[in-house]
Amino acid sequence: MMTIPKTMKGIQLIGHGGPEMLEYREDIVVPTPSDDDVLIRVSAAGVNNTDVNTRIAWYSKGDADGDDASWSGDTLSFPRIQGADVCGTIVAVGKNVDENRIGQRVIIEPCLSRAKSENLRSPWYYGSECDGGFAEYTVVDTQHAYAVKSELTDIELASFPCSYSTAENMLTRANVCSKDTVLITGASGGVGSAAIQLAKARGAQVIAITSPKKAQQLLDLGADRIVFRGENLVEALGENSVNVVVDLVAGPQWPQLLQVLKPGSRYAVSGAIAGAMVELDVRTLYLKDLSFFGCTVLEKPVFQNLVNYIEQGQIQPIVAKSFSLNEINAAQSFFLEKGHAGKIVLRVKNKT
Repeated sequence: MMTIPKTMKGIQLIGHGGPEMLEYREDIVVPTPSDDDVLIRVSAAGVNNTDVNTRIAWYSKGDADGDDASWSGDTLSFPRIQGADVCGTIVAVGKNVDENRIGQRVIIEPCLSRAKSENLRSPWYYGSECDGGFAEYTVVDTQHAYAVKSELTDIELASFPCSYSTAENMLTRANVCSKDTVLITGASGGVGSAAIQLAKARGAQVIAITSPKKAQQLLDLGADRIVFRGENLVEALGENSVNVVVDLVAGPQWPQLLQVLKPGSRYAVSGAIAGAMVELDVRTLYLKDLSFFGCTVLEKPVFQNLVNYIEQGQIQPIVAKSFSLNEINAAQSFFLEKGHAGKIVLRVKNKT
């Protein structure tokens, strides 16, 4: 039986600000699982936009101190261990959890409905409202730790939870099917590249927006057509040409996304990396009978669907680069350069 240490290595976010707000420590107390929790020895943890956005208080809607800068809008407490993309092994369980779970390799559902043996009034995001996976050990309610049987490495599995569940949730909310043509913005990122694979798994036609140097990689993933970033979408695709927009970018080009949607079509959004404030002509919304879906909280079947896709080999991981845990600043710097396709993953355990 594994001996669990009292302290661990990890990265603590100590306040809002720049990279200096991330502290690598080797004396963090190992968390104790509550009655319905599992304790996980983390092997690998993916890097996401939300890690950076939380650090810089991007989610704050105007509070001078960023006190509302968590996903839920509640005050973010420090220090906080971030990291929503986690792959690891269960090493201990709370008293209400079956001990047979010990030894299972798992990935964590990042959108939490239970924590500390209680149902949450509003969902928490792993690594925001509670500590996440940028450390050697982490705890989560047993229902959010999904066993995965796969030959993929821990690093590869850690590339799935956040981006792929976000993409699958957007496709689920928009009810994407084989009759649809789906336009995906930010298609070379973690969520975008996941959305390509997951939309193709549903039989849809996929148009991906990306840069010329990343085009071939997205075609290899299954995209049927590429539109280069910055092109006028109406000129490239024509008005009323797609059924679904999966948007991770927003920004100044946003009105064109509505122009290319057919009447009665669907728009799903889960990101705004090009700018959160957009210009909406409400007449376009109601005259075209468009349906809008803001996507954060995961629909109930989403994460199990994702695990099924992984185990059946229907989707593949895309890992651009991995860094050791204490290289968090280098990892985020590389991430923010946006010169990669796929995921950046931190190696928490030496052999992953």
